[in-house]
Amino acid sequence: MSKSWCEKNNAKEPVDVRKGKENAATLKANGTGPFMLKSREPGIRTIFVPNPRYWTKVESNITEAVFTPIGNAATRVAALVSGDIDMMEPVPLQDIEKVSANPAIKLLQGPELRTIFLGMDQSRDELLYSSVKGKNPLKDKRVRQAFYQAIDENAIAKTVMRGAATPTALMVAPGINGFSKEQNTRLPYDTAAAKKLLADAGYPNGFEVGMNCPNDRYVNDAQICQAVAAMLARIDVKVNLMVETKATYFPKILSRETSFYLLGWTPASYDAHNPIFALLMSPGPSGRGQFNLGSYANKRVDELGPQIASELDQKKRDAMIAEVFKIHSDEVGHLPLHQQALAWGMKKNVDLVQLADNINLLKWVVVK
Repeated sequence: MSKSWCEKNNAKEPVDVRKGKENAATLKANGTGPFMLKSREPGIRTIFVPNPRYWTKVESNITEAVFTPIGNAATRVAALVSGDIDMMEPVPLQDIEKVSANPAIKLLQGPELRTIFLGMDQSRDELLYSSVKGKNPLKDKRVRQAFYQAIDENAIAKTVMRGAATPTALMVAPGINGFSKEQNTRLPYDTAAAKKLLADAGYPNGFEVGMNCPNDRYVNDAQICQAVAAMLARIDVKVNLMVETKATYFPKILSRETSFYLLGWTPASYDAHNPIFALLMSPGPSGRGQFNLGSYANKRVDELGPQIASELDQKKRDAMIAEVFKIHSDEVGHLPLHQQALAWGMKKNVDLVQLADNINLLKWVVVK
């Protein structure tokens, strides 16, 4: 961006929109892509128009794209069915059959690269929100593994996600460079084993813990957390669920004011180094571990991260990625759940390309 423009418009410092902060760069700045920003009203609408100075021809024939956030899922579906909007995503799982049966609408479904997982505070000496005082039970691998084995992810995928999810043991999806099918085997669901692990760790009667969860960010996110809470109750872990909108949820967990939380991650680079750097390496300089909100830490993982970033030999690089994932899995650094599926609804006269990273590029949208 232009330095003089940033100085003139008081946009010299970057801001984090996820924390509710905006400046001229996020509200008015035009990039160099095929479309440029015409106007932006946060929470109301954002309008894009073709960039007449774009360097090459685009396939799209749209002259204006209006993005309107509609918080209520039923209202979004109604807007599509009535013809008030041309396209919406995601289509709620409970409405997929209804939308696909409408002759004026087409439904586009496919796998997504986003992995949904649970994180745990492994840094504090005492959990913020727990009945256990003076220590942090989540620092104990046995407790983390007990949580893992008490969660019936297959049941969540089948019932909560209505089959639109793929259970995973890894923090990356198939399609990501570095994904290993051989490592993608979940620990067995086993409440008896989970109870024994808790007892061995010194918690034969379980304990209470707070859990943070959004209700409007991921597919059926609040319902996933409710299911997890019910499953953990079977091993005498009482989960005090704190569910809230993403507008307040993310500022809270990004400041690490959490003991137990749900998060989703899509590697924008389609490469395993992305989540390794952001989620698995310990928090450090230059954004390292920025979304490792429970501060999971392993010295060897921190050593391998930079090596993976610079290694050009594919075989050596894949071996290092596999080593990181093995360490992380063995230590139960996080609790991976599943990759959610994509479901987009649009009018019959709209053609577009559905990418596995859930990005709809306007340059490929054609209205017939």
